[in-house]
Amino acid sequence: MKKIQAKHIGVYGIIIQDKKIVLIKKSRGGYKGKLDLPGGGMEHTESPIETLHRELQEEAGVTVSKENLFDVTATNVLWQMNEEEWEDLHHIGILYFTEIKEKTVKEEADGIDSNGAYWYEIDKLKKEELSPFTIYALEKLGYTLK
Repeated sequence: MKKIQAKHIGVYGIIIQDKKIVLIKKSRGGYKGKLDLPGGGMEHTESPIETLHRELQEEAGVTVSKENLFDVTATNVLWQMNEEEWEDLHHIGILYFTEIKEKTVKEEADGIDSNGAYWYEIDKLKKEELSPFTIYALEKLGYTLK
């Protein structure tokens, strides 16, 4: 068995309205099957805000109307990439409070990383179904997760 160390820097949007949050269902990677904040990795020459706008359009089908930096944080996740390889991922996240123009989100998979975006009632979310950044953001905002 081979273990690979990797680093990923991503930009993520926290979209909350009426006690609901927009989350995506992860289709791959270390958080496969978890609910995660919409967002992702920066492309070459992109700024964090450009990444936020592009990723939220791709994953959630929404247009960002306003963004404010919430926090920068990091976590580590060890996950099995295939039968022979594990990845020890150092995941750095730039998190933004995000306002959007639409009320409706794209529920279909993006074919890359998301099995669709949905509005979730925050008080019904359980820790075990959430990604580390989602847990971090909600708890920092004062929400108690089950």
